[in-house]
Amino acid sequence: MKIGVFLPQGWRMDLADIRDPVEKYETMSRCANEAEQAGFDALFLYDHFHTVPTPQLEAVFECWTSLAALARDTSTIRLGQMVTCNSYRPPSLLAKMASCIDVMSRGRLILGIGAGWYQHEYEAYGYEYPETPDRLRMLRESLQVIKAMWTEDEATFDGRFYKLRGAINEPKPVQKPHPPIWIGGGGEKVTLKLVAQHGDACNFNADVATVRHKLEVLREHCATVGRDYDSVLKTLEFYTILGDKREVDRVVADHARRTGQDESYIRSWHPLHGDAERIAEIIHEYAELGITYFIVNVPNAAEGGVFSRFAAEVFPRLGLEAGVKQA
Repeated sequence: MKIGVFLPQGWRMDLADIRDPVEKYETMSRCANEAEQAGFDALFLYDHFHTVPTPQLEAVFECWTSLAALARDTSTIRLGQMVTCNSYRPPSLLAKMASCIDVMSRGRLILGIGAGWYQHEYEAYGYEYPETPDRLRMLRESLQVIKAMWTEDEATFDGRFYKLRGAINEPKPVQKPHPPIWIGGGGEKVTLKLVAQHGDACNFNADVATVRHKLEVLREHCATVGRDYDSVLKTLEFYTILGDKREVDRVVADHARRTGQDESYIRSWHPLHGDAERIAEIIHEYAELGITYFIVNVPNAAEGGVFSRFAAEVFPRLGLEAGVKQA
């Protein structure tokens, strides 16, 4: 089992109490180093430009430029996106960016990718927002383009949406044959089939019953395309608040004040909250399904000390050791 963590980045208004944008980034960097020292396997960023649930005049740090900086601010923790939006960059450019960050981080990059969904953001930034079937077809082609750019001397591709003509991508990634590709989303007809065909990992954010069903669908797709089901890393992301009821109430109220959101909306993010025993118990429920990688999102991480506490209290209940790099 491995545990990763989302950094405060601004997307969920988690840096709103910090006015100076330079200090906002310094907080991100401090949290990254705290997570590394606490023994988390990887840090993850969202790939969004506007806050949720509604766009606010609040800083949101761009995913890939931030990862490039964090690659140099850290030394051992892996670096991922959950997930990068396929539509925001041509896949050839994305492959180039990913290669460079894998080199800059000495082989620590995870490429998380999805078809994209935040329509308001697309339109605000001038991106066309294709219908869902086309976004998924674009994702399918992108996965092929990215792998070609990572593994071929001169990549050529002739697709409906993307074309390459002898594209050279140097430097190649440090990781061989290439950095792991995590495909986000649980669409049963297309997305999970893409995982079986092209992905190294799937990612879910759902209750136990739903995840159980999605994994069965993935198993069927793997059988159809001749993929070893056990070779796919199964991952889950979840929002959590560690503490007793009083502490949970404080964090929720503080986040509501900071963001102007209803407490009921904030609580809906956090099905996994409570003391360390409770959190570990729910993680074990998912682990019994075959989930072996968990990514936690803690709304008050910018306060400092939150990742260290999670590692100290929860890791031992999962058979992990706080402060030790996960093997």
